[in-house]
Amino acid sequence: MTYDLSALSIVASTIAKDASAIPMDYFRTQLDITDKADDSPVTIADQNTERFIRDALLKNFPDHDIFGEEFGISGDLKGASWIIDPIDGTRSFISGSPLFGMLMGFLDAGVPQIGLIRMPALNETYVGVAGLGATRNGTAISCRTTRELAKAILYINEAENINAADPARFARLCKAGHTRRMAYDCYPHAMVAAGTIDAVVDCNLEPYDYLPLVGLIQAAGGIITDWHGETLTLHSDGRVVTAATPELHAEILELLNA
Repeated sequence: MTYDLSALSIVASTIAKDASAIPMDYFRTQLDITDKADDSPVTIADQNTERFIRDALLKNFPDHDIFGEEFGISGDLKGASWIIDPIDGTRSFISGSPLFGMLMGFLDAGVPQIGLIRMPALNETYVGVAGLGATRNGTAISCRTTRELAKAILYINEAENINAADPARFARLCKAGHTRRMAYDCYPHAMVAAGTIDAVVDCNLEPYDYLPLVGLIQAAGGIITDWHGETLTLHSDGRVVTAATPELHAEILELLNA
């Protein structure tokens, strides 16, 4: 089936903007925090935000399936589907950092067609639509043209986890690029799409963390795969490389797999 991706992206952007009011009502307040089975935290803000997004999607697209972090999968995800992370970066959110995000993606038969990052505390919305390009708050954006890692601004997400899993690999990353920063969550990927940095190495992600990024990064002209250069799917292992150009992407993969 052919979908009007432009129209879908407009509805998604509106839903994300409206949903932003929920986490902002709780931001920098005292919250009850529950640890999930994987020790990741969850709050009422996560749950209420996902409920709002799910209800809005079901109202607008009653035949579409939904996969959300907090309330799981409705449908078989074989056709038109939405994937949601209501608060990407709950640890950032509960610590008062404004760099938590909200992720939404539209998939057709598991293939990302639309990717959206909403940054509630920054009032920024990044949207990428297959074949139509990418925008930040409605203004066109695109990735940089950096081709050499030695000239790149590289962000390393989840640094402690990368170091714990493979100290030698982490040591190589810490020597790579012209400028390096340690970070978390979705915002560095948005920065690649917007052309302010060149690449992100990330890990320990779930499908609702990385699949919404795909539509945005690809629409902005960048590359996003797993650490072996394979296409990201619902079944990927959660290790992700985002890069502005194919040449830069290839050099990062070589470094990771040395």
